[in-house]
Amino acid sequence: MLVFIDEAGDTGRKIKQGSSEYFVVAMVLFQDHEEANACDQRINLLKRELKLSSDYEFYFSNNSNKIKLEFLKAVQPYQFVYFAIAINKNPKKLWGPGFTTKESFYKYACQMIFTNASPYLIQAIVILDKLGSPDFRNKLAKYLREKINKNGERKIKKIKQQKSSSNNLIQLADYICGIVNRKISKRKDWKDYYKFINSKEILLQIWPK
Repeated sequence: MLVFIDEAGDTGRKIKQGSSEYFVVAMVLFQDHEEANACDQRINLLKRELKLSSDYEFYFSNNSNKIKLEFLKAVQPYQFVYFAIAINKNPKKLWGPGFTTKESFYKYACQMIFTNASPYLIQAIVILDKLGSPDFRNKLAKYLREKINKNGERKIKKIKQQKSSSNNLIQLADYICGIVNRKISKRKDWKDYYKFINSKEILLQIWPK
């Protein structure tokens, strides 16, 4: 089992000054390694079809509508599911010391999404978007294993961190984040993208209500 995590939005709390309304984290889960590899190869082929460089990074918020639709058409046939959590950063709803820094905010969001996905995780190899210092990454990996691997169950086998620019399937998780963010923000075109992934959604949690 392979799991890929990415996030969208920012952790800033000054929404009126330009911070995003939501901080979104998405988890893409492939039960089968071969299926994940096939999806990865299909994304590489798409780069050639679109005459993009081999190291091109698909990034939902920056891509044109054409590229977004071509990417979603390419990945739709593959067998994966996703979980997502959108944290509403409205100061009237969200408070506490755990949300004061990007690292603590991200750690808390990851803990929430892994808890939601826990019944589906079996010996998962987890690949996170690489961020923060090596010390933070080590602490995050330890934190998640302690929170999720309980009662002798090894739901998480290994945690790695890679740059999204070098991992097509983290880029897929970025696309999920972008579409979820569009949906909950009620952007007028959200259905144009969501129709490609709605059947793959296991849980979308918006918190706090």
